[in-house]
Amino acid sequence: MAERNPLSEPKTRRSFLPKVQLDSEAFGAFAEAAARFMGTGKFIVYMTIFVITWITFNVVGIFGFRWDVYPFILLNLFFSTQASYAAPLILLAQNRQEVRDKLSLDEDRRMAAQSRADMDFLAREIAAIRMHLGDLATRDFVRGELRSELRDLAERLEKANEPKEEGS
Repeated sequence: MAERNPLSEPKTRRSFLPKVQLDSEAFGAFAEAAARFMGTGKFIVYMTIFVITWITFNVVGIFGFRWDVYPFILLNLFFSTQASYAAPLILLAQNRQEVRDKLSLDEDRRMAAQSRADMDFLAREIAAIRMHLGDLATRDFVRGELRSELRDLAERLEKANEPKEEGS
């Protein structure tokens, strides 16, 4: 008797469809290009010209062409098919853009954190320099001391140059 797989092991899925290998990057680029084109005025103009031509041929019957008479069931089928392909392509393009936005946001956050760390480091360095400068004589302090010494020296010179009274 053959032993069955225990319940802890996942069952392998059998698919009756053939496996199709697609280059996800190339298909994603195609989806983005298609979505980008569908969001342009050029696409709307082309679709408008197509619909007007379709209706004109089928109402007026130019050159005997009348393959889709009113209510234009084939045209509606065409639009439904287009929408069924356009929606997933647009969603795929949005998903790819979301991934790029997330990577960009993560990089911005990393750069902001690095900048913050750099600013904190520089703030600590400036604080340390200010603390050390507090122990050093500043230019204004030295100038003040020199002026004071010059005044004292000038006073001593004046006293030394004064005529001395005789008799004292």
